[in-house]
Amino acid sequence: MDKPRATPKDFFLWAGAMLSLYTGVFAFIALIFNYIDYAFPNELYYVSPYQSGISYQMASLIVLTPVLLILMRLIRSDIAADTTRLEIWVRRWALYLTVFAAGAGVVVDFIVLLTTFLRGEELTTGFLLKTLVVFLVAGAVFLHFLADLRGYWQENRARAKMINLGVGVLVLASIIAGFFIVGTPWQARQYLQDERRVQDLQSIQSQIVMYWQQKEKLPSDLEELRDPLSGFAVPTDPQTGETYIYEATGSLSFNLCATFNRAGREGLGAPEARIPGYYVDENWQHEAGEYCFERTIDPERYPPYEKAIPAMIR
Repeated sequence: MDKPRATPKDFFLWAGAMLSLYTGVFAFIALIFNYIDYAFPNELYYVSPYQSGISYQMASLIVLTPVLLILMRLIRSDIAADTTRLEIWVRRWALYLTVFAAGAGVVVDFIVLLTTFLRGEELTTGFLLKTLVVFLVAGAVFLHFLADLRGYWQENRARAKMINLGVGVLVLASIIAGFFIVGTPWQARQYLQDERRVQDLQSIQSQIVMYWQQKEKLPSDLEELRDPLSGFAVPTDPQTGETYIYEATGSLSFNLCATFNRAGREGLGAPEARIPGYYVDENWQHEAGEYCFERTIDPERYPPYEKAIPAMIR
């Protein structure tokens, strides 16, 4: 009996399904890794959830999960209508490749765990959880597609539907968890606007210090900082478009003010304490609403240029 031939439809259905599967699995693992990093942060450094790949990974899962489920449903419908589709080469290659990749993932996962242990390195909670995640995800993929090769899901279609539903619920739960970390798109936009405000005020502060070093006086207003030659233009609030508030309070002191959406947070702390705001340098901590930063120039640290240059020559 001649082997059934794979049609272009078969090829692209399986290619699309496998591409969606692999990309979705990597996105899911990376997303859970980010959640673990957020729950068990490294005290030596902090990565803002707004600068990590959480948003991209969430978007990937939102798009790819239904694509995968739809493609697999179409594939199974074709097989139900024509059982010879079980023997086409593209299906067997896709299943064997997936089983091999998932099995290799489990093996590599154990190798990394044992290597870390034998080196005497600390097995942190975060590391162990990441190892467990890779083992569970790769193991589930391995068992699922190994069962598919053996025809288990063809004989138990009701269970196959339950598995699809379970995958959908798991992915949905992981996406919803992301909104508690990153916040809603509206909240994320507010956080990014506040980060931009801090960056703008830092830039303005640097220009004020340079202005004082050049002229030994503070500018009367922010417009005096405008310099077409250097290309500096006074930034404005990213949300309202209004100019930031500046006030000289003495010959060496001044205030810079902005209206913030959220309070900034310093340090890592517990996850529940880190959710409400983003992180800024301790010198730029602020509360929600209008907040002013009081600054005083130290002439010894920032001497006028005409005094600083001879000192550098000496």
